[in-house]
Amino acid sequence: MAAARCVLTCGRVFTQSAASYSTRSAGKTPLSQKWTVLQQTVRQHARRYTTGPAGRTYVWPTTAVGVACGLTVGTAFYLNQREKLGAKSAPTFEHDPTPGGFRTNLPEFSLEEVGKHKTKGDRVWITYKSGVYDITEFLESHPGGASKIMLAAGGSVEPFWAMYAVHKENPEVFELLEPLRIGNISKKDLIEMQQTKKADPNDPFASEPGRHPALAPSSKKPFNAEPPAELLVDNYITPNELFFVRNHLPVPQVDMKKYVLTVGGEGLKKHSFTLDELKEKFKHRKMVATIQCAGNRRSNMMEVKKIKGLSWGIAAISNAEWTGVYLSDLLAHVGLSDPEKRGELKHVQFEGLDLDPEKAPYGGSIPIEKALDRSGDVLLAWDMNGEPLSRDHGFPLRVIAPGIIGARQVKWLSKVWASPDESPSHWQQNDYKGFAPQIDWDSVDFKKSPAIQEYPVQSAICEPKDGAVWDDEEEVTVKGYAYSGGGREIIRVDVSADGGKTWHPTELVAKPDQGYNRTWAWTLWEATLPLPKEAKGKQVELCAKAVDSAYNTQPESFKPYWNLRGVVANAWHRVHIKVEPPEGDDD
Repeated sequence: MAAARCVLTCGRVFTQSAASYSTRSAGKTPLSQKWTVLQQTVRQHARRYTTGPAGRTYVWPTTAVGVACGLTVGTAFYLNQREKLGAKSAPTFEHDPTPGGFRTNLPEFSLEEVGKHKTKGDRVWITYKSGVYDITEFLESHPGGASKIMLAAGGSVEPFWAMYAVHKENPEVFELLEPLRIGNISKKDLIEMQQTKKADPNDPFASEPGRHPALAPSSKKPFNAEPPAELLVDNYITPNELFFVRNHLPVPQVDMKKYVLTVGGEGLKKHSFTLDELKEKFKHRKMVATIQCAGNRRSNMMEVKKIKGLSWGIAAISNAEWTGVYLSDLLAHVGLSDPEKRGELKHVQFEGLDLDPEKAPYGGSIPIEKALDRSGDVLLAWDMNGEPLSRDHGFPLRVIAPGIIGARQVKWLSKVWASPDESPSHWQQNDYKGFAPQIDWDSVDFKKSPAIQEYPVQSAICEPKDGAVWDDEEEVTVKGYAYSGGGREIIRVDVSADGGKTWHPTELVAKPDQGYNRTWAWTLWEATLPLPKEAKGKQVELCAKAVDSAYNTQPESFKPYWNLRGVVANAWHRVHIKVEPPEGDDD
């Protein structure tokens, strides 16, 4: 009853706050007062609390209630902040020495003037943040080739940089860029860009879809984000709006009047299907499967040594029910049904409708054995949890290759092609590969490492969060997920409250029953374990490790297999909590 009253109270507070946001009356309640009211409501029903940058924030005794109120508070805060940001006053123009910052000692140029400098004859200019740069002499030295950087000529380089992770806050990139600085974007244009959110006409990310505010972005262009980890274990099937998002390129806008899927291969018949034809000609299949980014938990591996790439936490993984048709059925339709008669065909390539700056599509491929094996369960899916795919998740059609890393499960699918060769895509040939720890960016040769397909065994602690303060000095309840690639079942998850010295079994509270080597969905687990004696006032290290049906288990640390791309990061997951009973408790 207390939990129910709490949800109702939060609902009333949020309704009142939302009304004040929308009416904008002269007597509106300041955000600080609204936030205080919401915090007081939370404290009336709280049992445990955690520490964060702003001090102590309370954790709900019932997770579902915490989620409901947390999202309510978060949404109220988001709405208020969004309006504040939209109403920002003009920027100040103080000297800013950071890359792209406004420099008071440099001349100003209008965007119109910058736009005139698109050729070597006129000098090639680009912009980055507030800065204007003349890159004419740098063109031939650009590591990616002159053609790629010329796409930004006369405009902002940021949308194009966003497509390649190597540019993300990379000091080496700024060391090359800043000596080319010649001035600032004019104050007039900077003000107009901020107040009216004037879009760069060349920005390929201008038509991105909306996203749930609970998603935490690791990059915005392209958009990549994960949900709060504690929400993952609340639902065996991840809600669509909270499913992690991994985009490599701008989200395409698909015209369904023109959409077709091309299916064929070397020596095979070539067919084109509309989405309606796929639904009419082939048997529909449903399957629950987990997708995990190959970079999931990269931020944990970064604790060993710096890595170039998105700093994913532990939630670049989600689980859904998918509806579509078997890839093997389509391949049989074009003349490839018997694996023994495949000849030289070794791979099935996929191409998406998302395009890089040179109009090359995102692509990936899987071994043909996986594609032809009906027990491999590879789907071309149009529905996700009973709803049409959203734009972020591949509308109108995507690959679901269960047990394989997310990078091969191509979205916005336009072409399926059987070939003797792997996909020629950059992301198949020059990314998503692992290397020995001594290999760095000066010595790496991507041709010497095979493309990652199946993911190794993985688990993570979702509750409590790292840095939490725990009020029970005797025991702690731990919740998380576990998953293994290749269809391997999770048979056990062990947890420790003393840094791995002693281990305790967990209860597998939500586990799929999909058959031998066809376990495509994750397992959710939970355990209540004793805390070490004399833990009060001390930091405790919680650890988790999973074991799959091949008796593979997670390694103890990242150090022996650190790799420069930060992929397949699956060492023991470690969370630190401080045991601190509430003030006034008697020993």
